[in-house]
Amino acid sequence: MKRLGFYLLLFLLLFLGIQRLVVPKYQEELVEGSMTREYYKEDKNHQILFLGDCEVYSSYSPITLFNEFGYTSYIRGNSQQTLAASYYILKETLHYEIPKIVIFSVNDLRYGKEYEKESYHRLLLDNMKNSFIKYDLIESFKVEGETFLSYLFPIFRYHSRIFQLTKEDFKYYFKTKPITHNGYLMRVDSVPVTTIYQGKPLSNYTFEEKNMEYLEKIRKLCEENNIELILVKSPSTYPYWYEEYEKQVEEYAFHNHLTYLNFYDKKEEIGLDYQEDTYDAGLHLNVSGAEKLTRYLGLYLKENDSLEDMRNNETIALKYKEKTAYYEEMKQEQYEELKKYGKITMYGGKE
Repeated sequence: MKRLGFYLLLFLLLFLGIQRLVVPKYQEELVEGSMTREYYKEDKNHQILFLGDCEVYSSYSPITLFNEFGYTSYIRGNSQQTLAASYYILKETLHYEIPKIVIFSVNDLRYGKEYEKESYHRLLLDNMKNSFIKYDLIESFKVEGETFLSYLFPIFRYHSRIFQLTKEDFKYYFKTKPITHNGYLMRVDSVPVTTIYQGKPLSNYTFEEKNMEYLEKIRKLCEENNIELILVKSPSTYPYWYEEYEKQVEEYAFHNHLTYLNFYDKKEEIGLDYQEDTYDAGLHLNVSGAEKLTRYLGLYLKENDSLEDMRNNETIALKYKEKTAYYEEMKQEQYEELKKYGKITMYGGKE
């Protein structure tokens, strides 16, 4: 029995060791896959939780929000994050902490079945901690060809990578480095907007019933936990945000007594310059754009909410001093890469 136990333990260690090797590390390629993992390493004392897709993780700077207003915040966003994913991520977050405000990106409402792809699911789930919430999330949106077992044990999905390993797989086998700043994915480069896209007519503008059901679940979960829910739309110039979309969100917010802020309509007040403040011609904001938008949001919260200024808390202030140093370090490294190579890699900063 002892020998059997030894061999079982050896098999388990070998199994987990190979699994760790073949699973993507998301450090130098597809860095968006690091976002879920990084939350677990954070202190859980955030007053504000940002929730949604790329329109949150590229649009708001929690470091700026703290330094200029004293509000602690974290972004739990992933590429093309569906409403179902946002709901379960919120549910998981509430096991760790109860924020005072949840700021949710309504851009998620656009996503239908055509946006549900394994590649995006993997970015979110590969580094999500195992729990019944994760299992429910897997079951809610796995697509054809995906299996529950492959998410529980990713080696069944990535076993063929054993013949395609890169330096990244060995370099970050034991330890990964932080990619984001409280969930914010920094970009300093700038590609100006040259065209304001106009949407093509659609056969149906109504948000999918499933999306509205999960939005209602998010609202109720916030209500049950005495959390203020604020709906936002980033000031991106595309994909096109139809007036019919806007009316549905406005009506939902009105009937449920929620605040809805469409920042595209406030771009002049924010001071956005689409020749300088976006890194991909209007889809996402770069760091200068994100800092401008964050300052505008901070002023709104200061005028309309009663959040405590946490800069007076020595422990938190010291932590954010360290975060700010890393934030500025990565910003400078990206500027230097941009100057030297004409592009950035986004992977500067602490090892």
